[in-house]
Amino acid sequence: MDNNDLLIRLRYALDIKNNDMVEIFKLGGIDLSKDEVLKVLTKTPESEEEDDSIWAEQDNDDYIRADDHLFESFLNGFIIFKRGRQEPKPGQPEFPESTNERSNNLLLKKVKIALQLNSEDMLEIWDLAGVTVTRGELGALLRKVGHKNYKECGDRYARNFLKGLAIKYRS
Repeated sequence: MDNNDLLIRLRYALDIKNNDMVEIFKLGGIDLSKDEVLKVLTKTPESEEEDDSIWAEQDNDDYIRADDHLFESFLNGFIIFKRGRQEPKPGQPEFPESTNERSNNLLLKKVKIALQLNSEDMLEIWDLAGVTVTRGELGALLRKVGHKNYKECGDRYARNFLKGLAIKYRS
């Protein structure tokens, strides 16, 4: 799954309106109009090879590719949108530095913070989607990249987490 797909699924799962999406991006430090947000939320045509180089070269006015910086900025804005702005400590930047973390892991961490979920809540969300995740697996998914027990979050985990969110928040 690419970042655009993650944003589309997260927006659906939490029933976020277009105007709220614009505000969330703005809180994250990215200024997008409503039309630009809709272009970010456009699904990419499925290619059999899933070749990203096609999109990098293609000039498509109906689509904006969500790179890692845009995705992380959205998630940071989502935290501020849900919990309010936290005043940075002296010497600390207003927005955290960009990480080179996989988008799926970042999604889990930032949504956990924004929605004030604890580990039990997250395990329950996966359970709603019909997937069993152990506490150990969850801990590995939430670790820092360099940690010896860090585990990359696969698309299956991310997809089912978003599916569980949709079941929990839309029903």
